[in-house]
Parts: sequence; structure tokens; C-alpha cells
Amino acid sequence: MFLSRFLLASAALLLATAVLAADAPGETKGTALEPSPDNLALTWARANLVLPATLMGGRRWEGHAEDAPDVVGIAPLVVVMHGSSGVAPAIKDYQVWLADELGAASVAPDSLAIPDRLTYTSPVDVATYERVHALRLAELENALKAVRDWSWVDRFRVVLAGTSEGAVAVARYAGKDAAARLIYSWSCEDNYFVTAPRLGIGPKEPVLNAISARDPYFSAANPWNKDRAVTGSCAAALKDDPKAEVLVIDADVHTILNRPEVRERTASFLRGVLNP
Repeated sequence: MFLSRFLLASAALLLATAVLAADAPGETKGTALEPSPDNLALTWARANLVLPATLMGGRRWEGHAEDAPDVVGIAPLVVVMHGSSGVAPAIKDYQVWLADELGAASVAPDSLAIPDRLTYTSPVDVATYERVHALRLAELENALKAVRDWSWVDRFRVVLAGTSEGAVAVARYAGKDAAARLIYSWSCEDNYFVTAPRLGIGPKEPVLNAISARDPYFSAANPWNKDRAVTGSCAAALKDDPKAEVLVIDADVHTILNRPEVRERTASFLRGVLNP
């Protein structure tokens, strides 16, 4: 009896500690979130560029956008918007996979190239998140303008891809010049991360949303979403789009764009868009 009570008391203490930790305010470092011309130029210059072997005479090329080589040929391009951790190894691995598996070039603007760029440990106030989202959207729009200088880009096969923080920019972009959108690890709905979804997706745009069923940030499993009707995917937002697909995987991890089942679905989706 004593052991049972002890175990119950311990479980209650752990639960209370978890709830308090979940409700504890996060932290920010740095201050810069201004989408100035200089800042946007830096995010583009230091963007991670990966060119497939088909453009490079048989050998894949990786480097910064400012060092992009002259190439002959034409290829689809994926503009990749990274999450809050920047151009992390997962982003670079994803770009290499796009090149090797699909023959697609990709470029990932580097938001953290901005000096003193504000970074955060969630949760922080939604006004700060929205300033971040405004910067990321400006980075995406700047990248789409910059790629016009690359003659090898197939203008009809430009795809937008984003994960987590970067997925918000991809989902909110209101332009009609993208062949498709890939929205990883965000749910296109009202949650702690935004004041409102404010999606810019057209009614018949090809969209793939992939997210974990128990995503630690954007599912109902996160107590930060407790006062909102969170479903945990873009299904409701995209229900009237005949070209939209939603993949909810049985997992509780946040970064999923390189998981085998997500790569398989992404490849199938992109082949349908890029090679109809």
C-alpha cells in the first residue's frame, strides 16, 4: 500500500513538474528581425545551394548561392525554408536527397546569417513569433526574385518547401508562381505560434503537408495549444483543395522531412508535379 501511494505521489509530482515546465516562458537571444535590404541580401548570399549532377557534368555541387557556378542546362528548383535551427544538417541532407533522387536543384536561404538575428526557445510571446514570420516570408519572396537571375531554373517547376518555422512562410506566401508547396511540421491552423494562419494557398494548388500525429509543438499534445481547437495537421485547411495531400505519420518527433515514409511520399508527390 505504501509503495502504491509512493508511486502515485511520484507520478503526480512528475506530471506537475512537466506542466510547470511546459508553461514556463522561453528565452530569446539577439534582437535583429528587420527584413532590410542588407539583411535579405545576407540571407541570400549565404543560402545553401545544391545542384544535381545533371547540371554539373556528372557530379553534384554544394556551396553558397553567392558562389553559384555557371551551368548549362535546365532543372527544377526547390526553395527550402529552414526551421528555427537554421540550415542544419537535416536541411542539407534533404537538399542532397532532392538532387540525387529527383534531379532537382535546391536553395535554402540562411536566416541566421543576419548579424544578431533573434533566436528563441519556445514559448515566447506571439508578437515575437509574428515578427519572425514576417522576416521569413520576406526572405522567401527575396529568394524567388533572386532566382530569376539563374538562367538554368525551369520557371514552371519552382517548388516551395518549408519545415516548422519555415513552413509558415511557405504556407502564407500569396504568390501564384510556385508549381507546388511542401509544408513539413506545421499544421496550417490557429495555434500558439501564430495570431492566425493567414494562408496564401490557392484553391487548386498542389500541396503536400506532412506532420507527426503527436508533433511536440503543433499537435493537441502540446499544452501550449490547450485553449485552441488544434487538430494537428493541414487537413481542415486544405479540405477543399483537390490537389492537396496530407500525411500524418505515427510519431511524436518534430523534424520529419528525412524520414523514409516522408521521403517516399514527397518523391511521389514531386514526380507527379514535376513530370506530369
